[in-house]
Amino acid sequence: MKSPLFQRDGRSHRSLRAPAIRVDAWFEASPERVFGAWLDRDVAGRWLFATATRPIAHVEIDARVAGSFRFVERRESGNVEHRGEYVEIVPYRRLAFTLALADRRRVVTRAIVAIEPRATGCALALTHESVPLDLAYGMEARWTGMLYGLGVTLDSIGDSILDGPRLARRGPLRRPALGESRLQ
Repeated sequence: MKSPLFQRDGRSHRSLRAPAIRVDAWFEASPERVFGAWLDRDVAGRWLFATATRPIAHVEIDARVAGSFRFVERRESGNVEHRGEYVEIVPYRRLAFTLALADRRRVVTRAIVAIEPRATGCALALTHESVPLDLAYGMEARWTGMLYGLGVTLDSIGDSILDGPRLARRGPLRRPALGESRLQ
């Protein structure tokens, strides 16, 4: 399959994509707390897509397979939206979602968050697939910063927030691939 074409300087070019970005992080928090921080609207709004100078102005999260999310970042040049759809949710272990790139509306990527329990806390591996090659370095740095923000957020919120069984299972744990039956 050929990569999509895009126009630049009046000439057509093939969009180059990096194989995948991977960022690893370790947290002293439980897998339940780390996983919950991705899907709890109030907590995710503190660190996901946020920066110290540009906090998130609006968050919408429909935390179910085929549910969507939307984060609005307020910048001097105007609002930037980060949006996507959840394609797989395995509580406390794995989360996969699409992510439409804010500055390239036609580019949709996929992020996978894998969480493994450790003796003290958990390890998190974030893999971001199909990122355009020219954005890969910046995207890796952004994810590194966001995961740092996740750690700071987990350290700053009370223990009762995100603890306990807050996820109600609604629907499948993963969205079927094209051509795959939901009844398999």
